[in-house]
Amino acid sequence: MSEQIDALGDWERTDLAGTLRAADVGRDVIVCGWVHARRDHGGVCFLDVRDHSGVLQVVCDPSESGTAHARSADVRLEYVVAVQGRVRPRPGETVNEDLSTGAIEVVAATVRVLNAALPTPFPIDDDIDVGEVPRLRHRYLDIRRPRIQGLLRLRHDVTTRVRAHLNDAGFIEVETPILTRSTPEGARDYLVPSRIQRGSFYALPQSPQLFKQLLMVGGVDRYYQIVRCFRDEDNRADRQPEFTQIDLEMSFVRPEHVMRVTETMIAGLFRELGHQPAAEDPFPVLSHADAMHRFGTDRPDLRIDLELDDYSDCFHATGFRVFADAMARGDRVRGLAVPGGGAQLSRKELDELVGFAVEHGAGGLTWIRVGSEGWQSPAVKFLGAAERDRLGERARLGEGDLVVLLAEPAARAAQILSGLRGRLGERLGRMAKDARRFLWVVDFPLVDRDEDAGRWQAVHHPFTAPVEADVDLLDSDPGSVRSQAYDLVLNGVELGGGSIRIHRADQQLRVLALLGMDEREARARFGFLLDALSYGAPPHGGLALGLDRLVMLLGGLDSIREVIAFPKTQRAACPLTDAPTPVDSTQLRDLGLRIVGGGK
Repeated sequence: MSEQIDALGDWERTDLAGTLRAADVGRDVIVCGWVHARRDHGGVCFLDVRDHSGVLQVVCDPSESGTAHARSADVRLEYVVAVQGRVRPRPGETVNEDLSTGAIEVVAATVRVLNAALPTPFPIDDDIDVGEVPRLRHRYLDIRRPRIQGLLRLRHDVTTRVRAHLNDAGFIEVETPILTRSTPEGARDYLVPSRIQRGSFYALPQSPQLFKQLLMVGGVDRYYQIVRCFRDEDNRADRQPEFTQIDLEMSFVRPEHVMRVTETMIAGLFRELGHQPAAEDPFPVLSHADAMHRFGTDRPDLRIDLELDDYSDCFHATGFRVFADAMARGDRVRGLAVPGGGAQLSRKELDELVGFAVEHGAGGLTWIRVGSEGWQSPAVKFLGAAERDRLGERARLGEGDLVVLLAEPAARAAQILSGLRGRLGERLGRMAKDARRFLWVVDFPLVDRDEDAGRWQAVHHPFTAPVEADVDLLDSDPGSVRSQAYDLVLNGVELGGGSIRIHRADQQLRVLALLGMDEREARARFGFLLDALSYGAPPHGGLALGLDRLVMLLGGLDSIREVIAFPKTQRAACPLTDAPTPVDSTQLRDLGLRIVGGGK
């Protein structure tokens, strides 16, 4: 293979392959790239040469250059070549309107092979469907594909514009440590053993949360960072063990200040990248309680024009045992009215909705549709006329309409009805698919009850400030205390979230105590933060946005792995490098570690 490789010599690339146009006709150019395609037509050889900017047709005609034509016979797909030649217009019948360079071609005077290539395990072509594992094992080849090139450039454009927006808003970029200490933030830490202090461990940061708070104590008024974070948790399409956040923090602010800075940046970003209309201005705001009541989730997709409701009052004296027993237990009858749904869904599809509810833990699902001959449902015979009148009026049921009802504990009912809302919205065309619906969800509960552990746990993190009006309830009714937290949602996807932080040491100790941490333990784990808050910490708050998710949505994709240069699989493995792998016993000995069971 080596004998096929020519020296580059004094050549210097003059142009990118995809940038040449009709205005360049008559110019002598040198382009470099990969051979994307090769065609031999009646003694004239055509090479499509590709670089990151696009594809260019090169003509190797023996009547123009015998040496270039002879050299073209040796090249194969994905060979790296340099071509010297002159730009000319393509003959009219060969113009390719689908190609940015389709009006011109380069007639080769010289073709040089800079490197040969083995046959690739899959074509370097966007139109070929390739499995994820082969793509990730040969990610360097996958990155050559124009689509992935475009996504990496989109990611670059996003980070460049984010920095520009925040710089203009008075923020400064500050780096925070990667090797830190383990703190409870809701997921398992990745631990790094210390060789120097054997038996002790660093943790890779799940977020820069504490450090950015310390920067505020230090008088850095506005901080940001595009930062790598690490969480040892089960993966899914929008989750990776290492991911990137757009992290920011501000002093002397209330929630609306952080929210406004963020939405101005996000709306500007969408507008600048050609996504019109970008968003409402300002973004709508919904309390957590309202979001759960109306949509069953704290990240509702507002493109779907269906809402949940509580229909318990319609059945206050019902003889329908399913509802009566549930309400006697303290549960509610919640449901979803679907205009036109009864006419559009078959009986089989209605039964599939019941199957979905049962699969997700419900004892069943009651559906009622209104036909030309009246109400249709297995449950109709158990409902009295007054109940039907109340339900019909409340759900605004008319001919062709549908309502589904669920009598389950609140959390389970919310999850199932939210899922049904999504399924029905898609199935019945009640989703504005090309729209972008941003939403702020605010006033989250500060804590919720972990019944298995028998204690309170932070909904966001332990450093989130309670709403000032609710502080007196911390001791008497913690579950009703609202937090000064806010999440940004786009089309049902949580882009990120943040909060105003606790800035007084006494209040921080009080919240940690609520979470089951006495002062001794609190100072052992967070003494550095508590000390800092004792030296005049300003009120402050911030937010973290998922960069990977943001680029995914801008690119119209369903998985963040597509927008990460070298992602992991769903099993947190890297097929390219075969990580994670066992390490040499000498390394373990230096760290004072040994493997006990398990392993490859």
